[in-house]
Amino acid sequence: MDGAERLDGGPRSAVVVGAGVVGLSTAWFLQERGVDVTVVDRSGVAAGASWGNAGWIAPGLAIPLNEPAVLRYGLRSLFDPAAPLHIPLTADPLLWSFLTRFAAHCRWSSWSRVAKANLPLNEESIEAYDVLTANGVEAPTVDAPFTAAFTSARQARTLLQELERLAVAGQPVEHVELSTADLRDQVPLASSVLAAGVRIDGQRFVAPGEFVQALGRAVAARGATIRTSEVVDVRADNAGVIVKTKDGDVISADAAVVATGAWLTGLAARTGVRTPVRAGRGYSFTVPVRKPVHGPIYLPEVRVACTPYQGGLRVAGTMEFRDPDAPLDEARVDAIIASVRPLLDEVCWEDRTDVWVGARPVTPDGRALIGATRTPGVYVAGGHGMWGLAQGPVTGRLLAEQITTGKQPAALREFDPLR
Repeated sequence: MDGAERLDGGPRSAVVVGAGVVGLSTAWFLQERGVDVTVVDRSGVAAGASWGNAGWIAPGLAIPLNEPAVLRYGLRSLFDPAAPLHIPLTADPLLWSFLTRFAAHCRWSSWSRVAKANLPLNEESIEAYDVLTANGVEAPTVDAPFTAAFTSARQARTLLQELERLAVAGQPVEHVELSTADLRDQVPLASSVLAAGVRIDGQRFVAPGEFVQALGRAVAARGATIRTSEVVDVRADNAGVIVKTKDGDVISADAAVVATGAWLTGLAARTGVRTPVRAGRGYSFTVPVRKPVHGPIYLPEVRVACTPYQGGLRVAGTMEFRDPDAPLDEARVDAIIASVRPLLDEVCWEDRTDVWVGARPVTPDGRALIGATRTPGVYVAGGHGMWGLAQGPVTGRLLAEQITTGKQPAALREFDPLR
Protein backbone atom coordinates (compact mmCIF):
# COMPACT_ATOMS: atom_id res chain seq x y z
CA MET A 1 0.00 0.00 0.00
CA ASP A 2 1.29 3.45 -0.87
CA GLY A 3 2.35 5.44 2.16
CA ALA A 4 2.22 2.45 4.50
CA GLU A 5 4.11 2.75 7.78
CA ARG A 6 4.44 -0.89 8.83
CA LEU A 7 7.29 -1.32 11.24
CA ASP A 8 9.75 -4.21 10.72
CA GLY A 9 8.96 -6.93 13.21
CA GLY A 10 5.32 -5.93 13.51
CA PRO A 11 2.45 -8.10 12.31
CA ARG A 12 1.96 -8.39 8.57
CA SER A 13 -1.60 -9.66 8.79
CA ALA A 14 -4.56 -9.29 11.15
CA VAL A 15 -8.11 -10.52 11.49
CA VAL A 16 -10.61 -8.04 12.90
CA VAL A 17 -13.72 -9.67 14.34
CA GLY A 18 -16.54 -7.13 14.14
CA ALA A 19 -17.52 -4.74 11.36
CA GLY A 20 -18.89 -1.87 13.40
CA VAL A 21 -17.24 1.52 13.69
CA VAL A 22 -14.64 0.31 16.23
CA GLY A 23 -13.62 -2.79 14.26
CA LEU A 24 -13.54 -1.07 10.88
CA SER A 25 -11.61 1.91 12.27
CA THR A 26 -9.03 -0.47 13.71
CA ALA A 27 -8.84 -2.22 10.34
CA TRP A 28 -8.36 1.09 8.50
CA PHE A 29 -5.55 2.27 10.77
CA LEU A 30 -3.88 -1.13 10.66
CA GLN A 31 -3.90 -0.84 6.87
CA GLU A 32 -2.39 2.61 7.23
CA ARG A 33 0.53 0.90 8.97
CA GLY A 34 0.94 -1.69 6.24
CA VAL A 35 -0.97 -4.61 7.75
CA ASP A 36 -3.09 -6.89 5.54
CA VAL A 37 -6.53 -7.15 7.09
CA THR A 38 -9.45 -9.57 7.01
CA VAL A 39 -12.69 -8.40 8.66
CA VAL A 40 -15.24 -10.97 9.84
CA ASP A 41 -18.72 -10.14 11.13
CA ARG A 42 -21.66 -12.42 11.73
CA SER A 43 -24.15 -10.04 10.07
CA GLY A 44 -22.10 -7.69 7.90
CA VAL A 45 -20.96 -4.07 7.99
CA ALA A 46 -22.76 -1.73 10.43
CA ALA A 47 -25.24 -4.39 11.49
CA GLY A 48 -25.02 -3.72 15.23
CA ALA A 49 -25.09 -0.55 17.33
CA SER A 50 -23.26 1.36 14.58
CA TRP A 51 -26.36 1.57 12.38
CA GLY A 52 -29.26 3.11 14.27
CA ASN A 53 -27.72 5.24 17.01
CA ALA A 54 -28.05 9.01 17.24
CA GLY A 55 -24.92 9.63 15.15
CA TRP A 56 -23.32 12.03 17.61
CA ILE A 57 -19.59 12.78 17.43
CA ALA A 58 -19.99 14.80 20.59
CA PRO A 59 -17.01 14.58 22.95
CA GLY A 60 -18.48 17.49 24.89
CA LEU A 61 -21.41 15.30 25.86
CA ALA A 62 -19.46 12.09 26.49
CA ILE A 63 -20.38 12.33 30.16
CA PRO A 64 -19.65 9.21 32.25
CA LEU A 65 -22.76 7.21 33.02
CA ASN A 66 -21.74 6.18 36.53
CA GLU A 67 -22.68 9.24 38.55
CA PRO A 68 -24.43 8.74 41.92
CA ALA A 69 -27.75 10.06 40.61
CA VAL A 70 -27.90 7.22 38.08
CA LEU A 71 -27.91 4.69 40.90
CA ARG A 72 -30.83 6.40 42.62
CA TYR A 73 -32.64 6.75 39.31
CA GLY A 74 -32.04 3.09 38.47
CA LEU A 75 -33.60 1.92 41.72
CA ARG A 76 -36.74 3.96 40.99
CA SER A 77 -36.80 2.67 37.42
CA LEU A 78 -37.15 -0.93 38.56
CA PHE A 79 -40.81 -0.25 39.26
CA ASP A 80 -41.56 1.91 36.21
CA PRO A 81 -41.78 -0.07 32.95
CA ALA A 82 -41.85 3.17 30.93
CA ALA A 83 -38.66 4.63 32.44
CA PRO A 84 -35.77 5.44 30.06
CA LEU A 85 -33.55 3.11 32.09
CA HIS A 86 -35.17 -0.33 31.88
CA ILE A 87 -33.93 -3.25 33.95
CA PRO A 88 -36.18 -6.29 33.58
CA LEU A 89 -36.92 -8.13 36.81
CA THR A 90 -35.48 -11.46 35.69
CA ALA A 91 -33.61 -14.24 37.40
CA ASP A 92 -30.40 -13.64 35.47
CA PRO A 93 -27.57 -13.93 38.03
CA LEU A 94 -24.96 -12.61 35.59
CA LEU A 95 -27.01 -9.46 34.97
CA TRP A 96 -27.48 -8.79 38.67
CA SER A 97 -23.80 -9.42 39.32
CA PHE A 98 -22.97 -6.89 36.60
CA LEU A 99 -25.43 -4.33 37.98
CA THR A 100 -24.04 -4.78 41.49
CA ARG A 101 -20.55 -4.03 40.18
CA PHE A 102 -21.88 -1.07 38.22
CA ALA A 103 -23.62 0.29 41.33
CA ALA A 104 -20.34 0.08 43.25
CA HIS A 105 -18.80 2.45 40.69
CA CYS A 106 -21.63 5.01 40.91
CA ARG A 107 -19.65 7.45 43.04
CA TRP A 108 -17.86 10.67 42.20
CA SER A 109 -14.36 9.23 42.54
CA SER A 110 -15.14 6.61 39.90
CA TRP A 111 -16.92 9.18 37.74
CA SER A 112 -13.84 11.41 37.80
CA ARG A 113 -11.59 8.50 36.92
CA VAL A 114 -13.71 7.70 33.85
CA ALA A 115 -13.82 11.36 32.83
CA LYS A 116 -10.03 11.66 33.02
CA ALA A 117 -9.52 8.34 31.24
CA ASN A 118 -11.73 9.53 28.37
CA LEU A 119 -9.80 12.78 27.91
CA PRO A 120 -7.38 11.58 25.20
CA LEU A 121 -10.20 9.84 23.33
CA ASN A 122 -12.43 12.90 23.46
CA GLU A 123 -9.62 15.30 22.56
CA GLU A 124 -8.83 13.42 19.33
CA SER A 125 -12.23 11.97 18.37
CA ILE A 126 -13.16 14.64 15.80
CA GLU A 127 -9.61 14.83 14.40
CA ALA A 128 -9.60 11.05 13.87
CA TYR A 129 -12.79 11.41 11.83
CA ASP A 130 -11.10 14.09 9.75
CA VAL A 131 -8.25 11.71 8.98
CA LEU A 132 -10.73 9.14 7.67
CA THR A 133 -12.78 11.55 5.56
CA ALA A 134 -9.63 13.14 4.11
CA ASN A 135 -8.33 9.75 3.01
CA GLY A 136 -11.06 7.93 1.18
CA VAL A 137 -14.03 7.54 3.54
CA GLU A 138 -16.70 9.23 1.45
CA ALA A 139 -19.26 10.31 4.03
CA PRO A 140 -19.78 13.74 5.56
CA THR A 141 -19.48 14.80 9.17
CA VAL A 142 -21.70 17.77 9.98
CA ASP A 143 -20.67 20.60 12.29
CA ALA A 144 -23.74 22.00 14.03
CA PRO A 145 -24.72 23.32 17.46
CA PHE A 146 -26.15 20.73 19.86
CA THR A 147 -29.00 22.10 21.96
CA ALA A 148 -30.01 20.62 25.30
CA ALA A 149 -33.57 21.71 26.15
CA PHE A 150 -35.18 21.72 29.59
CA THR A 151 -38.51 22.48 31.23
CA SER A 152 -36.87 24.94 33.63
CA ALA A 153 -33.64 26.74 34.38
CA ARG A 154 -33.32 24.56 37.49
CA GLN A 155 -33.32 21.43 35.35
CA ALA A 156 -30.75 22.99 33.02
CA ARG A 157 -28.50 23.49 36.01
CA THR A 158 -27.99 19.71 36.22
CA LEU A 159 -26.25 19.63 32.83
CA LEU A 160 -24.30 22.79 33.59
CA GLN A 161 -22.94 21.15 36.73
CA GLU A 162 -21.89 18.11 34.71
CA LEU A 163 -20.06 20.37 32.26
CA GLU A 164 -18.36 22.06 35.19
CA ARG A 165 -17.19 18.68 36.47
CA LEU A 166 -15.83 17.81 33.03
CA ALA A 167 -13.88 21.07 33.06
CA VAL A 168 -12.41 20.21 36.46
CA ALA A 169 -11.41 16.81 35.04
CA GLY A 170 -9.54 18.60 32.25
CA GLN A 171 -12.12 18.81 29.49
CA PRO A 172 -13.63 22.29 29.15
CA VAL A 173 -16.70 22.29 26.90
CA GLU A 174 -17.70 25.39 24.97
CA HIS A 175 -21.34 26.13 25.80
CA VAL A 176 -23.87 28.96 26.06
CA GLU A 177 -26.95 29.18 28.28
CA LEU A 178 -30.12 29.95 26.32
CA SER A 179 -33.13 31.95 27.38
CA THR A 180 -36.61 30.78 26.45
CA ALA A 181 -36.60 33.05 23.38
CA ASP A 182 -33.13 31.89 22.32
CA LEU A 183 -34.23 28.29 22.72
CA ARG A 184 -37.22 28.88 20.43
CA ASP A 185 -34.92 30.36 17.78
CA GLN A 186 -32.47 27.47 18.02
CA VAL A 187 -35.08 24.70 18.25
CA PRO A 188 -38.24 25.64 16.30
CA LEU A 189 -39.76 22.28 17.31
CA ALA A 190 -39.62 23.19 21.01
CA SER A 191 -43.04 23.18 22.65
CA SER A 192 -44.21 25.69 25.25
CA VAL A 193 -43.23 23.20 27.95
CA LEU A 194 -39.53 23.80 27.26
CA ALA A 195 -38.26 26.96 28.92
CA ALA A 196 -34.44 26.87 29.03
CA GLY A 197 -31.54 25.51 27.05
CA VAL A 198 -27.81 25.00 26.78
CA ARG A 199 -26.08 25.19 23.41
CA ILE A 200 -22.97 23.01 23.13
CA ASP A 201 -20.62 24.12 20.36
CA GLY A 202 -17.76 22.39 18.56
CA GLN A 203 -19.52 19.04 18.08
CA ARG A 204 -20.49 17.10 14.96
CA PHE A 205 -22.92 14.43 13.82
CA VAL A 206 -23.16 11.86 11.04
CA ALA A 207 -25.69 9.50 9.53
CA PRO A 208 -24.14 6.55 11.38
CA GLY A 209 -25.16 3.68 9.14
CA GLU A 210 -24.08 5.53 6.02
CA PHE A 211 -20.77 6.54 7.58
CA VAL A 212 -19.87 3.05 8.73
CA GLN A 213 -20.88 1.60 5.36
CA ALA A 214 -18.56 4.14 3.69
CA LEU A 215 -15.79 3.16 6.11
CA GLY A 216 -16.33 -0.47 5.19
CA ARG A 217 -16.08 0.35 1.49
CA ALA A 218 -12.85 2.27 2.10
CA VAL A 219 -11.34 -0.66 4.01
CA ALA A 220 -12.33 -3.03 1.19
CA ALA A 221 -10.95 -0.66 -1.46
CA ARG A 222 -7.59 -0.77 0.35
CA GLY A 223 -7.46 -4.52 -0.13
CA ALA A 224 -9.22 -5.99 2.92
CA THR A 225 -11.40 -9.06 2.67
CA ILE A 226 -14.74 -8.62 4.47
CA ARG A 227 -16.46 -11.90 5.35
CA THR A 228 -19.88 -12.60 6.83
CA SER A 229 -19.58 -15.42 9.34
CA GLU A 230 -19.90 -15.95 13.08
CA VAL A 231 -16.59 -16.37 14.88
CA VAL A 232 -16.66 -19.00 17.63
CA ASP A 233 -13.03 -19.08 18.74
CA VAL A 234 -9.87 -16.98 18.67
CA ARG A 235 -6.65 -18.51 19.93
CA ALA A 236 -2.89 -18.43 19.54
CA ASP A 237 -0.83 -20.98 17.72
CA ASN A 238 2.85 -21.33 16.87
CA ALA A 239 2.56 -19.10 13.79
CA GLY A 240 0.36 -16.36 15.27
CA VAL A 241 -3.39 -16.59 15.82
CA ILE A 242 -6.22 -18.73 14.50
CA VAL A 243 -9.79 -17.53 14.10
CA LYS A 244 -12.46 -20.22 13.74
CA THR A 245 -15.95 -19.59 12.38
CA LYS A 246 -19.22 -21.38 12.98
CA ASP A 247 -19.08 -22.58 9.39
CA GLY A 248 -15.86 -24.47 10.11
CA ASP A 249 -13.52 -22.05 8.35
CA VAL A 250 -10.12 -21.30 9.87
CA ILE A 251 -8.35 -17.98 9.28
CA SER A 252 -4.71 -17.61 10.25
CA ALA A 253 -2.96 -14.30 10.83
CA ASP A 254 -0.25 -12.66 12.90
CA ALA A 255 -2.76 -10.83 15.13
CA ALA A 256 -6.48 -10.68 15.86
CA VAL A 257 -8.76 -7.97 17.22
CA VAL A 258 -12.07 -8.78 18.86
CA ALA A 259 -14.39 -5.80 18.40
CA THR A 260 -17.82 -7.38 18.70
CA GLY A 261 -19.55 -4.72 20.79
CA ALA A 262 -22.11 -6.04 23.25
CA TRP A 263 -21.11 -9.61 22.31
CA LEU A 264 -17.48 -8.99 23.31
CA THR A 265 -17.42 -11.10 26.47
CA GLY A 266 -18.11 -14.37 24.65
CA LEU A 267 -14.73 -14.32 22.91
CA ALA A 268 -12.82 -12.01 25.24
CA ALA A 269 -13.34 -14.25 28.27
CA ARG A 270 -11.40 -16.97 26.44
CA THR A 271 -8.39 -14.65 26.34
CA GLY A 272 -8.24 -13.78 30.05
CA VAL A 273 -10.42 -10.64 30.01
CA ARG A 274 -12.45 -10.71 33.22
CA THR A 275 -14.27 -7.37 33.00
CA PRO A 276 -17.70 -8.22 31.57
CA VAL A 277 -19.55 -6.34 28.86
CA ARG A 278 -23.35 -6.21 28.95
CA ALA A 279 -25.83 -4.97 26.38
CA GLY A 280 -27.36 -1.60 27.19
CA ARG A 281 -29.86 -1.62 24.37
CA GLY A 282 -31.00 1.60 22.73
CA TYR A 283 -33.98 2.22 20.47
CA SER A 284 -34.41 4.66 17.60
CA PHE A 285 -36.79 5.59 14.82
CA THR A 286 -37.21 8.37 12.27
CA VAL A 287 -40.17 10.76 12.06
CA PRO A 288 -41.15 13.55 9.63
CA VAL A 289 -41.26 17.11 11.01
CA ARG A 290 -43.07 20.25 9.89
CA LYS A 291 -40.47 22.76 11.12
CA PRO A 292 -36.74 23.01 10.42
CA VAL A 293 -34.19 21.20 12.57
CA HIS A 294 -30.99 23.25 12.87
CA GLY A 295 -28.97 20.63 14.69
CA PRO A 296 -29.15 17.79 17.23
CA ILE A 297 -31.51 18.17 20.16
CA TYR A 298 -30.81 16.65 23.56
CA LEU A 299 -33.64 16.17 26.06
CA PRO A 300 -31.85 15.15 29.28
CA GLU A 301 -34.96 15.02 31.46
CA VAL A 302 -36.29 12.09 29.42
CA ARG A 303 -32.86 10.90 28.22
CA VAL A 304 -33.62 11.20 24.52
CA ALA A 305 -31.33 12.32 21.69
CA CYS A 306 -32.70 13.70 18.41
CA THR A 307 -30.68 14.20 15.22
CA PRO A 308 -31.50 15.60 11.76
CA TYR A 309 -31.77 12.59 9.47
CA GLN A 310 -32.94 12.29 5.85
CA GLY A 311 -35.07 15.43 6.07
CA GLY A 312 -36.71 14.32 9.31
CA LEU A 313 -35.66 13.60 12.86
CA ARG A 314 -34.02 10.46 14.23
CA VAL A 315 -35.18 9.96 17.81
CA ALA A 316 -33.07 7.72 20.04
CA GLY A 317 -33.41 6.73 23.66
CA THR A 318 -33.64 4.07 26.37
CA MET A 319 -30.98 2.08 28.17
CA GLU A 320 -32.42 -1.41 28.35
CA PHE A 321 -30.38 -4.16 30.00
CA ARG A 322 -31.51 -7.25 28.10
CA ASP A 323 -29.98 -9.97 25.96
CA PRO A 324 -28.47 -8.26 22.89
CA ASP A 325 -30.33 -10.63 20.55
CA ALA A 326 -33.75 -10.23 22.21
CA PRO A 327 -36.47 -8.98 19.83
CA LEU A 328 -37.47 -5.33 19.63
CA ASP A 329 -39.99 -4.34 22.30
CA GLU A 330 -42.60 -1.96 20.88
CA ALA A 331 -43.45 -0.85 24.41
CA ARG A 332 -40.03 0.82 24.63
CA VAL A 333 -40.74 2.79 21.45
CA ASP A 334 -44.12 3.83 22.83
CA ALA A 335 -42.45 4.96 26.05
CA ILE A 336 -39.99 7.16 24.15
CA ILE A 337 -42.80 8.78 22.17
CA ALA A 338 -44.90 9.35 25.30
CA SER A 339 -41.98 11.09 27.00
CA VAL A 340 -41.03 13.32 24.06
CA ARG A 341 -44.47 14.18 22.63
CA PRO A 342 -45.14 16.97 25.18
CA LEU A 343 -41.71 18.52 24.52
CA LEU A 344 -41.62 18.79 20.72
CA ASP A 345 -44.30 20.18 18.40
CA GLU A 346 -44.88 19.59 14.69
CA VAL A 347 -43.58 16.04 14.78
CA CYS A 348 -45.49 13.33 12.90
CA TRP A 349 -45.15 10.58 15.49
CA GLU A 350 -47.53 8.17 13.76
CA ASP A 351 -45.48 8.24 10.54
CA ARG A 352 -42.32 6.82 12.06
CA THR A 353 -40.00 4.59 10.05
CA ASP A 354 -36.70 2.73 10.60
CA VAL A 355 -37.72 1.47 14.03
CA TRP A 356 -34.59 -0.15 15.43
CA VAL A 357 -33.01 -1.60 18.54
CA GLY A 358 -29.27 -2.00 18.97
CA ALA A 359 -27.03 -3.24 21.72
CA ARG A 360 -24.50 -0.80 23.18
CA PRO A 361 -21.59 -2.40 25.07
CA VAL A 362 -21.42 -1.28 28.71
CA THR A 363 -18.75 -2.14 31.28
CA PRO A 364 -19.35 -2.06 35.05
CA ASP A 365 -16.66 0.55 35.71
CA GLY A 366 -17.55 2.82 32.77
CA ARG A 367 -14.22 2.38 30.98
CA ALA A 368 -13.81 0.72 27.61
CA LEU A 369 -11.65 -2.35 27.05
CA ILE A 370 -8.88 -1.56 24.57
CA GLY A 371 -5.61 -3.43 24.25
CA ALA A 372 -3.80 -6.73 24.56
CA THR A 373 -5.22 -9.83 26.25
CA ARG A 374 -3.46 -12.75 27.93
CA THR A 375 -3.52 -14.64 24.63
CA PRO A 376 -0.46 -13.58 22.58
CA GLY A 377 -1.43 -11.69 19.45
CA VAL A 378 -5.07 -11.21 20.46
CA TYR A 379 -6.48 -7.77 21.29
CA VAL A 380 -9.91 -6.44 22.21
CA ALA A 381 -11.65 -3.14 21.56
CA GLY A 382 -15.09 -2.39 22.93
CA GLY A 383 -17.20 -1.41 25.90
CA HIS A 384 -17.53 2.28 24.99
CA GLY A 385 -21.15 2.43 26.14
CA MET A 386 -23.08 5.20 24.40
CA TRP A 387 -19.94 6.74 22.90
CA GLY A 388 -18.68 4.01 20.59
CA LEU A 389 -19.43 6.01 17.45
CA ALA A 390 -17.65 9.12 18.75
CA GLN A 391 -14.64 7.25 20.10
CA GLY A 392 -14.42 4.46 17.53
CA PRO A 393 -11.95 6.01 15.06
CA VAL A 394 -9.52 7.27 17.72
CA THR A 395 -9.74 3.89 19.44
CA GLY A 396 -8.80 2.21 16.17
CA ARG A 397 -5.86 4.55 15.66
CA LEU A 398 -4.44 4.01 19.15
CA LEU A 399 -4.95 0.25 19.07
CA ALA A 400 -3.30 -0.04 15.64
CA GLU A 401 -0.31 1.78 17.12
CA GLN A 402 -0.10 -0.71 19.99
CA ILE A 403 -0.47 -3.74 17.71
CA THR A 404 2.22 -2.65 15.28
CA THR A 405 4.75 -1.26 17.77
CA GLY A 406 4.19 -3.60 20.71
CA LYS A 407 4.00 -0.60 23.03
CA GLN A 408 0.87 0.46 24.88
CA PRO A 409 0.08 4.15 24.21
CA ALA A 410 -0.27 6.17 27.40
CA ALA A 411 -3.81 7.04 26.35
CA LEU A 412 -4.83 3.37 26.61
CA ARG A 413 -3.47 2.58 30.08
CA GLU A 414 -6.79 3.20 31.82
CA PHE A 415 -8.54 0.95 29.28
CA ASP A 416 -6.29 -2.07 29.79
CA PRO A 417 -8.53 -5.15 29.28
CA LEU A 418 -6.62 -7.06 31.97
CA ARG A 419 -7.35 -4.57 34.76
